[in-house]
Amino acid sequence: MTPKEKKRVLLVVNVLLFVLLFGLISFNKEVIRPEYSDIPLVHLLSGNFPNFIAAFIISLAFTNGVIAKRVEHTRFFVYLSALLVFIILTVEEFSPMWGASTWYDSADILASGIGSLCTILIFESLTLNKRKRKHKSL
Repeated sequence: MTPKEKKRVLLVVNVLLFVLLFGLISFNKEVIRPEYSDIPLVHLLSGNFPNFIAAFIISLAFTNGVIAKRVEHTRFFVYLSALLVFIILTVEEFSPMWGASTWYDSADILASGIGSLCTILIFESLTLNKRKRKHKSL
């Protein structure tokens, strides 16, 4: 695959991730919350879902770029991008910048942390599988 084709694929994947992000958040806001908010667990999870999915998908988008460009210190940049996304979402929780949050909720910060951590776990899982395949081929 040529570098130009790789860039196109990366762009398409990241656009699809952001479409998924907004689609899931909208579905949560328009369908899940109104229909199932009377169930305590669903109410809690649907309230924190946007923070989780935002941290997860935004971190994943940065991870895609780092992996696709085969950056020398890939692990460092994946961890750093997940940490920066978490920090930005935490700061946004304390002082709303984009109007997504109207009040402080520590569970939202936890959900953002779990979303960023999920990205790291997926990255580690993929790199572990890649190392296993490479080791088997030797």
